[in-house]
Amino acid sequence: MDFETSLRRAIKTGAVKKGQNATKKSIESGAAEMVVMAENCPEEFRTYLEGKEDLFIHTFKGSSMALGKTCGQPYMVSALAIESAGESDIMTLKRA
Repeated sequence: MDFETSLRRAIKTGAVKKGQNATKKSIESGAAEMVVMAENCPEEFRTYLEGKEDLFIHTFKGSSMALGKTCGQPYMVSALAIESAGESDIMTLKRA
């Protein structure tokens, strides 16, 4: 599985919330199935995520600028929540 291709497909066909605030709201509402955070995600948000033991968290191998670019955005994305993978196979990471 190519992570970047799978993420783009999830964004296009599923439901993905980008940014720390939207991700936090998604987690707190129980809608987030998976969270992706950039390697340079702020420590405060990392600490928040550490308390979420029932949530699958994947660390993107790159900066928030690279994650934003992967998402097709011209700005930094330090975290995102996947609420629905759509036609993507990204949720297979949970089993790996």
